[in-house]
Amino acid sequence: MATKKISMLGSQALFTALAFNCIAPAMAETSDNCSVESQGCSEEAIELIKVHGVRTSVYSVKQSGDLRRLADLTDTPATITVLTKDQLEESGKSDLKEILAAQAGVTLGTGENGNAFGDRYIIRGHEARSDVFVDGLRDPGMTTRESFATEQIEITKGPSSTFAGRGSSGGAVNSITKKASTAYNFGRADVSVGTDDHHRLVLDYNAPLATNMATRINLLSTAEQAPDRHGIDRNRHGALISGLYDNVSDLRVFADYYYLKAEDTPDLGSYFDSDSRQPVSNIPVYAQQEDFLDSDVSAFTLRTEYDISDNIKFYNATRYGETSNGYISTGARGTVRADTDPDGPGTATIVLSSHQGWQEVEYFASQFNLFWQLDTAAIEHKLLFGAEFSDEKVNNGVYNLSFNNPTNCTTSGRGGASPSYCLVDAQGDIYPQASTIIGRSFSKGNSDALFSAKTIAVYVMDTAKINQQWQVFAGARLDNIDYSNDVASRADSLQYAYQDDFYNGHLGVVYSLTDDANIYLSVATATNINGGESDLGANCGYGGLCGDPDQAAVADPETVQNIELGTKWSLLNETLFFAAALFETTKSDVMESVGDAYSTLGTLNTGKNRIRGVELAVNGNLNAKLSVQASASLMDSAVLQSVNTDTIGLELSNFADKSFYLQLRYQLTENFAFGGDYTYKGEMYGGQPDTAASFDAVNGYYSIVVPSYSSVNLFANYSISDAATLRLNVGNVTNEEYWTAAYRSGAFMYLGDARSVRATLTYEF
Repeated sequence: MATKKISMLGSQALFTALAFNCIAPAMAETSDNCSVESQGCSEEAIELIKVHGVRTSVYSVKQSGDLRRLADLTDTPATITVLTKDQLEESGKSDLKEILAAQAGVTLGTGENGNAFGDRYIIRGHEARSDVFVDGLRDPGMTTRESFATEQIEITKGPSSTFAGRGSSGGAVNSITKKASTAYNFGRADVSVGTDDHHRLVLDYNAPLATNMATRINLLSTAEQAPDRHGIDRNRHGALISGLYDNVSDLRVFADYYYLKAEDTPDLGSYFDSDSRQPVSNIPVYAQQEDFLDSDVSAFTLRTEYDISDNIKFYNATRYGETSNGYISTGARGTVRADTDPDGPGTATIVLSSHQGWQEVEYFASQFNLFWQLDTAAIEHKLLFGAEFSDEKVNNGVYNLSFNNPTNCTTSGRGGASPSYCLVDAQGDIYPQASTIIGRSFSKGNSDALFSAKTIAVYVMDTAKINQQWQVFAGARLDNIDYSNDVASRADSLQYAYQDDFYNGHLGVVYSLTDDANIYLSVATATNINGGESDLGANCGYGGLCGDPDQAAVADPETVQNIELGTKWSLLNETLFFAAALFETTKSDVMESVGDAYSTLGTLNTGKNRIRGVELAVNGNLNAKLSVQASASLMDSAVLQSVNTDTIGLELSNFADKSFYLQLRYQLTENFAFGGDYTYKGEMYGGQPDTAASFDAVNGYYSIVVPSYSSVNLFANYSISDAATLRLNVGNVTNEEYWTAAYRSGAFMYLGDARSVRATLTYEF
């Protein structure tokens, strides 16, 4: 039966052909018109075409998409969650932010006034917004990221500086892009419509141009409104155009150009009410007509694979990219009218605020890898020698704003009574035409922080098979960073510049209990610079530079150590994968702000925190009909050292100690499948990232609370014909109102999406 054959084809073959095109002999056969109906294609090529469609979904893979990870995932001494293309499509999630927010052990962070809004992640309690990679190369800057051109997403948990370089304190995210192949001629169009003016068109077409050349085109056009948030728009237009030259014997060259333009109306959601100690429910839409969040991403990548001999291979990946991100958004928070307010002195109201900033990024990176398979005595070595150069430039600034409409209320604040823009009138009703209350006009202002980081790195890794029971992974990396940041602070201009060397390593030992089960012990480190977040300038209180230029130059880097004990099992004839891990991550030499949280001043290397936890994961096929992807995380965080002794023992901010994700798929008949996913996130507390959550010592509770939440999504697939499939997705079936992240003061709390319904027709040609 074809369906069973596809499910047993194996993710290794699928991944090799579709993700890397390191084509095995059976796949090396090419044809200008290879298709499912073709008589000239090998059975393997035809099966690949079918798997690449929607008749059967793949929920597990055997290998990482990072070529440098030479062992199978079951033999890799680290926690790595892999999300396949099929899982992503069936879940109905498309933005990287919403994909990651559902996963166990990952939470979201918010933007900051003057700092660029965009995708922002926290992995195992640590800031990771600069730890996003595409095909193993860092993807810098704050932007909107889409999955239309993604083959799979890999989330590495725990420090991984041996692979990632600077940062990666809690982990890293690596997206594997779709690539051209000479193995098949294949086309696919996905057309979606739904509630909230949703429409989405995705085109994926791969064509061999000659025996040794192929091209692939991925196109995206989509728009919608946020469910039940009229006026909160999301628009995406993108393309990935890739090509391949493969001489079959020893040389493969891939080239691709990626472009994405995202134009959104940002929604800062609700805010935290300190009296009820809950986020305000059912808050109306208050975004202003002139609000926007625009991202432009453009990147060209060239990859070269060359087989020097049967045992030695060379791989280079080089990328040049430019991104821009700008926003003006409106916030809302509860307050009272001042005694001098003419309409309703002392009455409760909601006051509107303005948040804005822009960022431009230019970057270049080139990574060189030499793979060498070597046997010494009875030990089988898979050696990797690598070097990497990167040059990142990030220009940050703000807009010049003019407020054209007259104010409509007077509110009390730190500086006393002041004219303001209120959403709620003196009678407690929403002002009419709420989207035009402020009436801003704007122009692009000057740069206020110009960040530059040039890095030269060298690394060596060895995956050594000692015997049938023992395998060892050892890696070491040196990064030399030349850092500068010209910052226009409130008082004057500060010019930061220094160089630093980072030494990181990873040692993992794997012991095979049986052919299909092992246990491992892993120790890994990570290192980050003072001022590691490029969009923050000298804002020490939110992850930017601490101290004056002289202090910053002599500060030690922040360091992270992780020890992990785990087990991995390959079950049911290698169709189901299970993993469990106990870990302890300790971050030392943390930079801390003092006094004003927005101050450029701080204390250098005074903080220390720890996270302990257990993670479980299951993915693959439970039987011929039922597929699963599940992960669970139970963690505990604590501040161990701080310049502020009152915070010692407190939990970290933006940290969910309990989280769970489950996605199931059941193939009821040959043509009909259904399933869904469930997300649970435990209670979180607001505060500055990587520091203690805000705590009210007088009353003995955390000041800003993000309530726990659950979300359920459902889907169903029906194959109309061999070429056409219809999928229905229902998001947030119970229509639960929930919040995904909180700003440190509680001034805004991001809203999760309300219920939505989407219908997608897929046609293969």
